[in-house]
Amino acid sequence: MEYTTLGNSGTKVSRIGIGTNTFGGDADWHLSAEEAQAVVDTAIDHGINLFDTANAYNGGESERVLGSALEGYDRDRQVVATKVYSRMDDSDPNSGGLSRKAIEQELQNSLDRLGMETIDLYQIHRWDDDTPIGETLRTLSDAVRRGDVRHLGASSMWAHQLAEARYTAESGGHEPFVTMQNHYNLAYREEEREMVPFCEKNDVGLIPWSPLARGFLTRPHDELETTVRGETDQYLHERLRAYATKGGREVNERVEELASEKGVNMAQIALAWLLHQDAVDAPILGARKPEYVVDAVEALEIDLSTSELDWLAEPYEPVPIEGHS
Repeated sequence: MEYTTLGNSGTKVSRIGIGTNTFGGDADWHLSAEEAQAVVDTAIDHGINLFDTANAYNGGESERVLGSALEGYDRDRQVVATKVYSRMDDSDPNSGGLSRKAIEQELQNSLDRLGMETIDLYQIHRWDDDTPIGETLRTLSDAVRRGDVRHLGASSMWAHQLAEARYTAESGGHEPFVTMQNHYNLAYREEEREMVPFCEKNDVGLIPWSPLARGFLTRPHDELETTVRGETDQYLHERLRAYATKGGREVNERVEELASEKGVNMAQIALAWLLHQDAVDAPILGARKPEYVVDAVEALEIDLSTSELDWLAEPYEPVPIEGHS
């Protein structure tokens, strides 16, 4: 395993992170506690130490299952990230958003579900237009000072919003966001216009979600709806259609061609492309099976030339913003 730092925080993480959106849900493609344990065990056996979840994933069950899966391991060796923003109780308007009340109560709930005293990376899941960013940052900074949180991160927003948050943190003496978890992969590169260069210039580490484009980059595009999730998840249908527009199908075909030439699978080529991007610290991979974890680790050994990187990316055309608009 290769390791890097989370932005400029100094905290070392594996170049691959495990996302847990599938942990604990009741859909056919979600993982039981036993299946999730197998994924976590395989990840740790292969040197992965970064695990990402959110309070909103499956109504909090993802945090519970992840916390349970990590119980038998040395807590100090793992870097656990979770998120806050989404409304957790339809009857409670203060169970979502980024107000002081929402953050403090949801942070405690996350700590309880995870069974941990401290969260290594606490991320705002989305931007909150109803709460001044100064209030959010003051609340999050207080959590760091209390020892409930070690580092702060953000996810899926416009670059001008991250710039505003950075300025507010610097001018107000608040803790800054050290990471950006954004929507970024070979089939969706709109983040390269502003967010990626902003993060690179300001030492904000990128830990992209959906690095394999919801599976679009893992198999030929005409086979995508044959999976269990492809047959049952309407949201996935919509996202796959977005990836397949413009030059997406040709990107998919080039990934397939290069994978065949190198004797690896498509997911490994797509992940290798992302790992070759200088601003990326650790893609967050939603691995549903232990063998997918092993494939991801092996992708670290794939060396792509500049010409191969350019050839894979060349068919891409601008597409509508997906993930936070």
